[in-house]
Amino acid sequence: MDPQAPASREDGAASGRSDDAQADPIITDEEFDATIPAIDPEAPLGTVEQWDAEQAQLEREAGRQPGTATATNADETLIAPLADDPEIATPLGPINSFDVEPFDDSRYTEADEAASQSIRYSYRIEGLSEAEAPADAEPAPADPGSVRSRFEELSALDDGDGKASNGAMVSARMLEDQQLLADLLIGECFFDATVNGAIEMPESGTGPIVVVLTASPGPCYRLGSITFNAPPVEPEDLISRNFVPATGEPIDAERVLAAEANISVALPQYGYPFARVGERDILLDPETRRGDYTLPVMPGARSSFGDILTSGTTVFEADHIARLARFDKGDLYDSRLVDDLRKALVATGLYSLVAVQPEPSDTTAPDGTQYANLAVEQAAGPARTLAANAGYGTGQGIRAQGSWTHRNLFPPEGALIASVTAGTQEQGASATFRRSNAGRRDRAVELSLSALRSDFAAYESFTGRLAGRVSYYSTPIWQKRLTYSYGFELLGTNEQDFNFILGERDRRTYYVAALPGQITWDRSNDLLDPTRGFRLSAQVSPEASLGSGTLFYGRGLLEGTGYYPVGDSIVIAGRARVGSIFGADRPDIAPSRRYYAGGGGSVRGFGYQELGPKDPENRPIGGRSLVEAAAEVRYRFGNYGIVGFVDAGQVSTSSTPGFSDLRYGVGVGGRFYTNFGPMRLDVATPIARRPGESRVAIYISIGQAF
Repeated sequence: MDPQAPASREDGAASGRSDDAQADPIITDEEFDATIPAIDPEAPLGTVEQWDAEQAQLEREAGRQPGTATATNADETLIAPLADDPEIATPLGPINSFDVEPFDDSRYTEADEAASQSIRYSYRIEGLSEAEAPADAEPAPADPGSVRSRFEELSALDDGDGKASNGAMVSARMLEDQQLLADLLIGECFFDATVNGAIEMPESGTGPIVVVLTASPGPCYRLGSITFNAPPVEPEDLISRNFVPATGEPIDAERVLAAEANISVALPQYGYPFARVGERDILLDPETRRGDYTLPVMPGARSSFGDILTSGTTVFEADHIARLARFDKGDLYDSRLVDDLRKALVATGLYSLVAVQPEPSDTTAPDGTQYANLAVEQAAGPARTLAANAGYGTGQGIRAQGSWTHRNLFPPEGALIASVTAGTQEQGASATFRRSNAGRRDRAVELSLSALRSDFAAYESFTGRLAGRVSYYSTPIWQKRLTYSYGFELLGTNEQDFNFILGERDRRTYYVAALPGQITWDRSNDLLDPTRGFRLSAQVSPEASLGSGTLFYGRGLLEGTGYYPVGDSIVIAGRARVGSIFGADRPDIAPSRRYYAGGGGSVRGFGYQELGPKDPENRPIGGRSLVEAAAEVRYRFGNYGIVGFVDAGQVSTSSTPGFSDLRYGVGVGGRFYTNFGPMRLDVATPIARRPGESRVAIYISIGQAF
């Protein structure tokens, strides 16, 4: 405590008097002591009422003593009595009678805003050039430019855009960035790095202040010996070959961490599912500027795949999960195959949650490894789905389809799909049974029954169809190079066609049995929106037309598409398609089984099925061969895209495809890219338009044209 403090208080009490005057005490010490009652420690405590009475008596006695201010001594009254004022006795009026002026706080807020105007600042970094390695240093440490760019990404000063509310905020940002820059340098092998911060005020007194960060990187430390404290593994270099940094390299923190993570990933891929990487130790030597690196690794038991164990809300039993796996019991454990199994389970769409984790067992496999069981924790998700899609095409009109699916009505993965089609020119309904992963992974078996009414310019039909198919297919998760399908079709269809013998349109019923098959070789990089690669597809369908005699014929179609990227945002895409029907004349083939061209998935610029030979009413009648080609330039910017395209094609009555009298259409389109594929709007016009053809054709759908 300051010994002068009491004197200071006395000086303050004497404020307002002359220096020589002494303040007269209000009460003397003797009088003060006389008012304090004697305390008898042996006496009993009195009540609160007795104490109050004693205090009142003492006050009355003190008031009668000479020199004491009392209410009757007017000359020495401490507080002067209030003057008589009649307003004091006047009752208060109602509050709404008061004339209250609203409080204007603008002068205060304006003052506050002026006082809290933001401080402008800039910053610079000095000393980073010292982090450059000598010319003969191999390999070199990090480029100072990379440290600077990383600093700018994380800097609090940089993030503030040169503005702060006050100086304290600037100082706090400077301190934070000092530590950041030091950490970045240490992470780049400069373990002795220090960073000092200073603030330079503007010389003119106005303008932004400057924050200066001065770095002293110090020497770059390099890796000395590299040691792994681990028992023997197979192969014996499994750990060392997955640690990329080598002796003599700068001790780059990110590179070392990445190498340790690589070991953690590699060990479970080669039979060690329970491997753990310990805490590293780096012993730095300031004289040699080397750091000896030691990493403990606990690989655990070398293991093979064991049994599959299920828990939780069971969706699939263990035998069906094993069917989805790409490994057998006894195969060497590989974490990549475990991830693949988890993705396959997710792809079924029947889980809300699924986890696959290895568990040790006490059982030894025939090859000497230990079995690692797979624990599959399941949580069933909703099995029912409602879906809808819609589109529009010139000549095809509006078409909408809705479906209801129960994906596991007949376990495992036996789905029932009911769908309805409604449109201006198509109406129908269908029911389909589909078993996914039937007998093997990614193989589906389907059986469907449908009824459809179609009313197009080419034909009008009422068709009933029973079909079955077995397919090996691609999914968005696993896009396969080779896919195929084969099956059967039985259909009865009543269709209207132009009879050239009678010179009029008449109706005829066709009964068709077919064995369609398809094979596709896919080297593109995406199912829904490819940007590079190619696809080749072949379809063959031997068919028999039943009814008045039996007629056998075949339908074939070859198609190829290619995608070539030009830069990051432009893709050139092309498509070619050739088809033929051989073994039957055109009138013996049901109109719905003939080839047509024109429309959004064919030759844009023309209506649906508009190209090819026509009857005297100028309505298409279809043909026995088909030729189509298309080229697109696709430009994408963000989630949007623009497409320019040229399409060509023609249909011929001959079974041999011909390239004479090709028709062309040109147009532009817009794309909106979503997480399930692009939405497409194309507008096209025919070149050398003929009578009856539309000037403009519009197509709206989901997915690229090809």
